[in-house]
Amino acid sequence: FAAIANLQRKFFGIQFHPEVAHTTEGRQILHNFVFGVCGCTATWSPENFVETAIQKIRAQVGAAQVICGLSGGVDSAVTAKLLQRAIGEQLHCVFVDHGLMRKNEGAQIHATFKEQFGAAFIGVDAANLFLEKLRGVVDPEAKRKIIGEQYVRVFEAEARKIPNVQFLAQGTL
Repeated sequence: FAAIANLQRKFFGIQFHPEVAHTTEGRQILHNFVFGVCGCTATWSPENFVETAIQKIRAQVGAAQVICGLSGGVDSAVTAKLLQRAIGEQLHCVFVDHGLMRKNEGAQIHATFKEQFGAAFIGVDAANLFLEKLRGVVDPEAKRKIIGEQYVRVFEAEARKIPNVQFLAQGTL
């Protein structure tokens, strides 16, 4: 455990995870930071956040189309669901199955999100492309670059098929 503070500059840092259940007094640490240090008030609720976010999204997007990178993880799934509530059929969710997930995970993601998003869901089976590009590559950094490059190319190809896309949404960043 480590903590550091510069009170004059209002810089604070910790080198552990107060949000996990096994951290002693973790909730109190977070409470003190949010309410004591930052001066926040508990005047919001998840419902307020969602409704406010939906209104902001509608105002910003207008009639444009939005493409969402859907990985199957929590962040992108929540982003996509929030966008769906805000803009409905203007949303296009693209899942690129690169073939590098756990056994049957790509198919499971495809089935789950096809059910959730219907026609707004676009599943791309690019496993053969990715695996071919990675054939014989042993260096982890080279693999990372190949995977990133191929993901962008596949995603861009799908994005070009959708007219009037003006926004890219993704959950993690």
